[in-house]
Amino acid sequence: MDTAPANDRPDDQRQRDRSSYAEVQASAEFGELRGTHRSFAFPLTIAFVSWYLLYVLLSNYAGDFMGAKVVGHVNVALVFGLAQFLTTFLIAWWYSRHAAAKLDPRAEAIKSRMEERS
Repeated sequence: MDTAPANDRPDDQRQRDRSSYAEVQASAEFGELRGTHRSFAFPLTIAFVSWYLLYVLLSNYAGDFMGAKVVGHVNVALVFGLAQFLTTFLIAWWYSRHAAAKLDPRAEAIKSRMEERS
């Protein structure tokens, strides 16, 4: 009985795959794709983490401010907490639009060219 995995490839095929991936990774087109992703994701991540840390710090050190009533029994802390959920969903929606418009077409083009070579 053969115990080798069904998708096991000969060494020369694996070496060609590695060099193909390395070639794509070194290409200008892949660099542009990474740059486009990073220019969107990194600033947004920094902004969101800063916003979250502001909420945590205010909750710990500005109790009077966070406990201030806004309307009825709703205080500033509750409004900020709900705003955390809202910004999470907005960022996810915004990223999906960005990815569909700018990242997915470039990634699909790279993928198509790699599949043509195989």
